[in-house]
Amino acid sequence: MKKFFQEIKADIKFKSAGPGQKLTESVGERAPKEKPTQPARRQARQGPTDEAQMAAAAALARLEQKQPRARGPTSQESIRNQVRKELQAEATVSGSTEAPGSNTVKTVPEAKEERSAHLAVPGVCFTCPLTGATLRKDQRDAHIKEAILSHFSTDPVAASIMKIHTFNKDRDRVKLGVDTIAKYLDNICLHPEEEKYRKIKLQNRVFQERINCLEGTHEFFEAIGFQKALLPVPDQEGPEEFYVLSEGALAQPQSLQRHKEQLLVAEPVRATLARQRRLFRPSPMASQFELPRDFYNLTAEEIKREQRLRSEAVERLSALRTRAMREREEQRELRKYTYTLLRVRLPDGCLLQGTFYARERVAALYAFVREALRNDWLPFDLLASGGQRLSEDESLAFNECGLVPSALLTFSWDTAVLEDIKAAGADPDSSILKPELLAAIEKLS
Repeated sequence: MKKFFQEIKADIKFKSAGPGQKLTESVGERAPKEKPTQPARRQARQGPTDEAQMAAAAALARLEQKQPRARGPTSQESIRNQVRKELQAEATVSGSTEAPGSNTVKTVPEAKEERSAHLAVPGVCFTCPLTGATLRKDQRDAHIKEAILSHFSTDPVAASIMKIHTFNKDRDRVKLGVDTIAKYLDNICLHPEEEKYRKIKLQNRVFQERINCLEGTHEFFEAIGFQKALLPVPDQEGPEEFYVLSEGALAQPQSLQRHKEQLLVAEPVRATLARQRRLFRPSPMASQFELPRDFYNLTAEEIKREQRLRSEAVERLSALRTRAMREREEQRELRKYTYTLLRVRLPDGCLLQGTFYARERVAALYAFVREALRNDWLPFDLLASGGQRLSEDESLAFNECGLVPSALLTFSWDTAVLEDIKAAGADPDSSILKPELLAAIEKLS
């Protein structure tokens, strides 16, 4: 291929080299003709002449007729583009020392059009369940940890349980450690007279592998009444460290049982997605969404999950699949979106907006709209852009319905309710929202 390009350029340069010279002519006869004048040298540096450009075009045309059609990256169009690029590069080099006043045309790269987008939502925000604070995505983990640690001053048992379930990310290891602690407490409650069950050896292999490796476990033992003590060990010279249950805690077995149940049923403390509910006046821009990066970025865990899903898809390519299986796999592609921004157009044209997880159920949107209604007991429907009713598929997730990363839906009263409203002489298109929402209505820009 390199040789082919060199032949093309050599042909073009040969055509643009000007008139030839006879070999029989003497050096003296050839000398006056070969000596160029100063303007001629300046003109040569200005780039290819019109005749050279015409010769280049003719050479390319001959190539199109003679060369067979190639495939892939060696196609005729690719070859022409490559030759043009190399000729332009040579012309640029030769024109870099051109004299002032030259007619060489310089290409200026087009500037990319930049526009300041008005985001439909500033970003994805979360609410801390312990403090109620609204947090950005990058603030939530640090804030929750700080809130749990500050909770030790008021309820150390609850704080230690939250720390065990929240600070340790390996759920299997957490379950194993929690079950082991529950077994210790069960033995104490079932055999309160047995002294051996009230002592836990810290250097015990089971304790080290299942409990000591978890954050918050030591705080939990101390909060429910265990104290550290050095005790002698039979057949051993020096003492070892134990957790020993105090007499006061032993006298309240019901408290130990309650703490055990709290530990078993607890869940990690997670910030909840803030809906960021907003109400907009009627606008022709209702279906236009400018979303922030948070709606598209994938975390490391999500990237791993996407890679796993793709690997599974490759393995299934060799197997026969039904139509239902193919449709489910297509829907799984939509899971690359973590969040979705939804708007609901109300009968008066106003727009109710909220943020949701892409994997949340459609029922969450119905609950969101119902909370904003003045009469939240009246039945209603939500219609997608094609007029499809979502109420029949409330068990589906938003990404399974194609409502990601954003969508505009239409609010519609139930037919029977609409007839009752009209029979009562009321205006069905009048405002149906709570007054406090109407007071905070905004303009969509």
